[in-house]
Amino acid sequence: MKPYVIVFGNEKGGTGKSTIAMHIAIYLLQEGFKVGTIDVDARQGTLTRYVERRKNAGEDVKTPEHVAVFRSEDRDADKAKSADAESFKNATQRLSDCDFIIVDTPGNDTYLSQFAHSYADTLVTPLNDSFVDLDVLVKIGDNMKILGPSIYAETVWNQRKERAKRGEKPIDWIVVRNRLTTLYTKNRKDVNVVLEALAKRIGFRLGSGFCERVVFKELFLSGLTLLDLEKSGVQMNISHISARQELRDLISFMKLPKLP
Repeated sequence: MKPYVIVFGNEKGGTGKSTIAMHIAIYLLQEGFKVGTIDVDARQGTLTRYVERRKNAGEDVKTPEHVAVFRSEDRDADKAKSADAESFKNATQRLSDCDFIIVDTPGNDTYLSQFAHSYADTLVTPLNDSFVDLDVLVKIGDNMKILGPSIYAETVWNQRKERAKRGEKPIDWIVVRNRLTTLYTKNRKDVNVVLEALAKRIGFRLGSGFCERVVFKELFLSGLTLLDLEKSGVQMNISHISARQELRDLISFMKLPKLP
């Protein structure tokens, strides 16, 4: 059985892709699965640095097997694309004995990122609760009228077709409203209305991620996740417990194979 591939993608930066990716990876590790991670945003390397910090967090802290993939610098476009595809395939081959592979992609459009998307069994797209972030998914006209899919939605559609050409199962696309505020505003309501309508139109499942919390910035510096706090002797407060429950709710919503 080949590994189940979960890709975190969005052509907008700052949506929390790396944070959610790391938390999902550690959850699966703690459930007893063998997990590999691939960073195709290796130049910025947020997930790579997270894993490196984690390796220094203690011997009893489980860490995924990690591969960083850099874009080709070949000036010939066709050769660069071929090299990028080969680099990604090699990374998945190195992790072929894993149960799950978690892939973090950059917040911009690259061929390497597109190619990685076509390997997604599940694609998770974190999205901040704003119309600025929503713009990568949908073109919106007056009175919040949906005019059609935008750049990233078209990218996902194209990679769905590439996956179909290989005779593989369709991508389970999940859009996650992330970095939410605790305040219920008109903007939040309007974004939800558009996303619910768009979900039916272009075919994704709409879920919720994490609320905006300082703890995630602190955890990155230590290489830890919400799931490590109790074992690390950190006194859990209400915010920690709520955030951990948000993670469990997201895992349940994703309906990953091999999980109860």
